[in-house]
Amino acid sequence: MQFGKNGTEITRRKILQGTGALAGSWVLSHLFPGSLRAAPMDGVEQARHRFEKVPIETVKLSDSLTLLTGPGGNVVVLNGTDGKLLVDTFTQGAWDRFKKTLDDISNAPLKLAIDSHWHWDHTDNNVNVRAAGANLIAHENTLKRLSETHDLDLIDMHCVPYAENALPQRTFKESYQMHFNGEHVSLGKFAPAHTDSDIYIHFQKANVLHMGDVFFNGIYCYIDKGTNGSIHGMIAGATKMLAMIDKDTQVVPGHGPLGNKADLKKFRDMLVVAEARVRKLKTAGKSLDEAIAAKPFADLDAEWGKGFLKGDGFTHVVYTTL
Repeated sequence: MQFGKNGTEITRRKILQGTGALAGSWVLSHLFPGSLRAAPMDGVEQARHRFEKVPIETVKLSDSLTLLTGPGGNVVVLNGTDGKLLVDTFTQGAWDRFKKTLDDISNAPLKLAIDSHWHWDHTDNNVNVRAAGANLIAHENTLKRLSETHDLDLIDMHCVPYAENALPQRTFKESYQMHFNGEHVSLGKFAPAHTDSDIYIHFQKANVLHMGDVFFNGIYCYIDKGTNGSIHGMIAGATKMLAMIDKDTQVVPGHGPLGNKADLKKFRDMLVVAEARVRKLKTAGKSLDEAIAAKPFADLDAEWGKGFLKGDGFTHVVYTTL
């Protein structure tokens, strides 16, 4: 994936430059990947190269579940006698190290992989996991979006259709249930939130929930208006999951560290505040540029502006997806 205005000369290029700490820092890059310089469209290959050396870190979630963080959206591995199941697939520049990490977990074959949504930083190794023997599962809109051309707002990334051998083989509309390695794995769709292809993946026995990019832990989130994402949908998605989990649930975000119910609530509450502030500006007739110039998140930036998006960029996201 990749993403990218003017109030008092607050231009779109300056917003991108304001987020540009990512360009020189893998720490922020692995929280939210993508070429964040004011670069030409179609920077997927550039972004892949930046991920080639990003470390893959592992966190044990249960006897059978492992969280992998690093070169792309957070990955969860379910391992056991039935083989391995993945949630999301990192980026192609990291495939050799990703494969080695999977082999280090066990010699069980790769059987299943799930796309949490269509964005590049979560699906880039679809072709490799399929070649390794995995059947790929996703929401029907992920298949649709991966088969199309997209230009992502704010971050200037041009996404071309995936080849047939990188597309999901199994899709669903509302929900999908499976038993694998002694786990009951429940997949369910979100109403359009980050995109219109978002799903959650709930490992019920282990009490682990992967939310994809409907949860960014501790950082401002990107919302893809081009595929029907909205700030309202993000709030609704977080609220839906808060009603489903308990205080002991381990909640995996698309980006950021492993979280829990309290972290998800804090994120949801930030979104509610952000939506109200920007709505007030928009209702008062402020243009996007004027809303950005008003700095509605100045008091939130120190806590939430540690990732790809700073306050100006997040104002753009909220305003354009209201």
